[in-house]
Amino acid sequence: MKTIVTGGAGFIGSHLVDLLLHGGHQVTVIDNFSNGQMANLELTQGHPNFSLYQADVADLSAIEPAFSGAQWVFHLASLADIVPSIENPLKYHQSNVDGTIAVLEAARQAGVSRFVYTASSSCYGLPDEFPTAETAEIRPMYPYALTKNVGEQYVMHWGDVYKLPCVSLRLFNVYGPRSRTSGTYGAVFGVFLAQRLANKPYTVVGDGAQTRDFVFVSDVAAAFLKAAESELTGQVLNVGTGQPQRINRLVELLGGEAGVSYVPKRPGEPDCTQADISRITSLLGWSAQVSFEEGVGVMLANAERWAEAPVWDEASINEATKDWFKYLS
Repeated sequence: MKTIVTGGAGFIGSHLVDLLLHGGHQVTVIDNFSNGQMANLELTQGHPNFSLYQADVADLSAIEPAFSGAQWVFHLASLADIVPSIENPLKYHQSNVDGTIAVLEAARQAGVSRFVYTASSSCYGLPDEFPTAETAEIRPMYPYALTKNVGEQYVMHWGDVYKLPCVSLRLFNVYGPRSRTSGTYGAVFGVFLAQRLANKPYTVVGDGAQTRDFVFVSDVAAAFLKAAESELTGQVLNVGTGQPQRINRLVELLGGEAGVSYVPKRPGEPDCTQADISRITSLLGWSAQVSFEEGVGVMLANAERWAEAPVWDEASINEATKDWFKYLS
């Protein structure tokens, strides 16, 4: 297949690119490198089936030529993080909503046979039920979550009106090698690994008893491929393990000598995230294969990547998240 991966130089996108190339597909990455890095595409260098198209996905006229002859489109390009979306909601709308519409139009005009969208479990906000099914009420708590869900609505609408074969994957807490090492405070693995290397205390939010449905990036890439290979259309599917892990368990697995520093619990964050994966298991035959212990081991083996990442402490976290508390409290 000739495939398009928007945001293919990013964390999840680059793992999907590697998987597609390994499967013999032709891959064109569209990325403006606002978040992605060339280092993430190291394995593609010199590959005859790989091409790179540097452009902003929100610019339809710039990206249209790349879609000629494409059969599968994986749309992963977006801005992430909670605090920056609160500080600059228009920028997030342009990237995550306008960008999605432009990619949808380019895909529709090219007559692609599969469109797979990257949605976010943050759309559930503070859910009432665990595990949380795709039918749960949508309660976005901040602009990032809202823009990702609005993008999903556009994808489903293009499927209904223009018969574009589409699937939306609502990702839970994805982790693994190549996750970002810089940016606004938020991603627990990056924060903790940098602290471990610097022999600083882990900054645990609340009491650390909260749980997250951590799913390893290779399992997520496999879910994208299965969605593209299927005949499903108009479906929204959770992607997680269904087995949430306590933050205190992560601290235990990471080890280290510096102990823990507790920081205030953040408003708008659930005490638990847990995917109901019965739909994706029954429709695609997909389930996570990497255990939490195995995945944390891989992260520790790649910990040196975080050697130059910001080392957060309670004071810097309070400064970085002040707008979080200002608007979401």
